[in-house]
Amino acid sequence: MWWLTVALVLFYEVARSARSVARRFFPWRPQGRVEDVPVLRAQRVRAWVALVVSGGLLAVYGGMSDAWEQFLQRLYLAPWLALASAVLVAGALYGAARPHRRRLMRTHFKSAGLRILGYAGAWILLPALLIGSLLAMSAMLEPVAQTSLLLAYLIVLALWTPFWWTVHFVCFASGPAVRNAFSLSALHPALPPLTTSAAVWVFVLVSQLTGDLPPFPEPIALCAVTGGPVSVTAVACWEIYRLRRHHGMQWRG
Repeated sequence: MWWLTVALVLFYEVARSARSVARRFFPWRPQGRVEDVPVLRAQRVRAWVALVVSGGLLAVYGGMSDAWEQFLQRLYLAPWLALASAVLVAGALYGAARPHRRRLMRTHFKSAGLRILGYAGAWILLPALLIGSLLAMSAMLEPVAQTSLLLAYLIVLALWTPFWWTVHFVCFASGPAVRNAFSLSALHPALPPLTTSAAVWVFVLVSQLTGDLPPFPEPIALCAVTGGPVSVTAVACWEIYRLRRHHGMQWRG
């Protein structure tokens, strides 16, 4: 079983390395992120309620295939929509800021921009690495395997290591990146909740333009489509209220 042991050890080290880099790029608590415990609790409760409601609707009315398609669509579109929303919201807040505040905000644009480029590059690189690994393996593996199985095994590990490292990087980076508006929270404390609200509404609009309502009765389907964005926006508005009331946030200051 040595071949399995080597693969598992390499898989662990790849995941560990990708997680370390992802946490350096997108820390859980970046500069400028205000941690408000009541808001965090409300966000967790909202997320669990949404999960339970979605599971209950699927259990009662079915539509697992549609749910799986929507999940794949959400998995692919959500980071890009969140990124676009973060950039647009950051631009709006920068335009509304006072001149002295703009000078401070500009100092954070470069570092945040490099992180955003790295994250977008990883998503773009994933399909290229997948196709390249498959083509290289089909071209090299058969002639090499006829001479040495050990060499063929090492080639497979070497070919697939970059792909799986990038997969782990994207997985570990996506959560804190989307939650903290791609580390743009240093520009303005209100940027993460505003970005989240904008992203969920844009996602609903795109989903409805490219697909149909869920396979539920029409009133329930409408509630299922709008319930998530409305609840996210409500929590975001409460977070902004607490930022202004308890943390001294100013829109232009």
